[in-house]
Amino acid sequence: MTLEAAGLPAFPVKIAAEWIDFNGHVRDAYYTLAASYATDAAMDHIGLDAAYRQRTGCTLYTVELHIHYLREVKREDELTIVTSVFDFDRKRVHLGCRFECARLEDAAATAEFMLIHVHQGDKPSVKSFPEEVSAKLAALKSAAAPRAEFAPGSRKIELKPA
Repeated sequence: MTLEAAGLPAFPVKIAAEWIDFNGHVRDAYYTLAASYATDAAMDHIGLDAAYRQRTGCTLYTVELHIHYLREVKREDELTIVTSVFDFDRKRVHLGCRFECARLEDAAATAEFMLIHVHQGDKPSVKSFPEEVSAKLAALKSAAAPRAEFAPGSRKIELKPA
């Protein structure tokens, strides 16, 4: 099922030969790299771009990331990441990334980020989003597909007694 980007541009992923493991699939670390680049593109779209970072000294830091590997992705696959704003408050944003593979009906993988707005410097500190960024986040959240349709929810990783 392909979902619309709900206001955020889809991010095309070029799979490099060195991303492929000994099983012929994309190595797990490269999903994180691709999702990180898609998050950068989302930042640019909502106004947290290079000019903003230079002007304010503020950026987003990742405080948590969950990845679900759902299907195999191979070297020859066409991959696109659809990013969605699940939620936000005055300092944090919860983003979802859905890895769409042209040959698959369902998502190949999903990732969830919890990001926090930080002023960098000698002593980094958490800062509120500017009003214009909060307004863009609100519009993107309201336009987003319901989270349950977008990706499986994150869960605690644990071994349960057999």
